[in-house]
Amino acid sequence: MSTLSDETLRKILLQIQQTAVQSQRALNVSRQQMSAKERERRILQLTIDEISQMDNEVNLYKGIGKMFMMVPRPEMEKDLKTQEKELSDDINNLTKKAKYLEKQFNDAQTQLRDIFHHAPKQ
Repeated sequence: MSTLSDETLRKILLQIQQTAVQSQRALNVSRQQMSAKERERRILQLTIDEISQMDNEVNLYKGIGKMFMMVPRPEMEKDLKTQEKELSDDINNLTKKAKYLEKQFNDAQTQLRDIFHHAPKQ
């Protein structure tokens, strides 16, 4: 470590710190997105459950802009299931991204600890 100049060490330290901060921010954003998607998925699941408990003769309406259009039951159920699958896929992708960012953040912290632990004491 002592073979590197102070300026080079400073640049390396700054880069590692920036990586840690960026990873932490991105991790927080991913977690917020995951919780929003989870909330949406729960609402969709409740809607699917409510529709399945209704009689087949009940008219179903879908909001489109400022109006509502009557939609056949099978089409409504298919749309809701498709949306639920998309949300589940999004949640899985965000989970993978969060794991990667958490690992990146932990690696940066470990590097910082190693640098400070092995730094010559003055």
